[in-house]
Amino acid sequence: MTQPIFDHDRLDVYRLSIDYVAASFAIAKNLNGLHRHARDQWLRAAQSIPLNIAEGNGKRSLKDRNRFLDIARGSALECVSIQDILSATDGLDDGSHGELKRMLRRIVSMLTRLIGRADVVSESRKEYNAAIEYEYRDAEYEYEHEQEQPEPSRAPEPVLRPLLDGQSNFPAR
Repeated sequence: MTQPIFDHDRLDVYRLSIDYVAASFAIAKNLNGLHRHARDQWLRAAQSIPLNIAEGNGKRSLKDRNRFLDIARGSALECVSIQDILSATDGLDDGSHGELKRMLRRIVSMLTRLIGRADVVSESRKEYNAAIEYEYRDAEYEYEHEQEQPEPSRAPEPVLRPLLDGQSNFPAR
């Protein structure tokens, strides 16, 4: 890969996902016949991983960024499943399957950590002395000295009464 130009180029998970796409394309060249549908789905899912990482990394809000990283993670998991199908149907040899699966496991774990890291963004408790417990006293509240109204012994009469014999309970004009 060339020198990083964009922010996503610096992410290890992006570079690893590009390597995974290249490896999956190299293997997919030999898949045809009964495996062609799985091959097409596999290549789409494989390409979706770096595409969503790049798009998500360019988002300004953490929520949007995490959504795209989560989609990339889902695409990686989809690739694992497709590889399992190809391996079970003799479309993918055990050596290639194991190597690609290890790459995907690393991609999924890296994406999971990236998503998890953004989910716990917070300020230090120390900055706000949040570790110190404060005792709140009644004197600290402004409304303490306001006149307290005694609670009524029964609810006030309703202004509007139910209709009897079709008569309106609104005043006549």
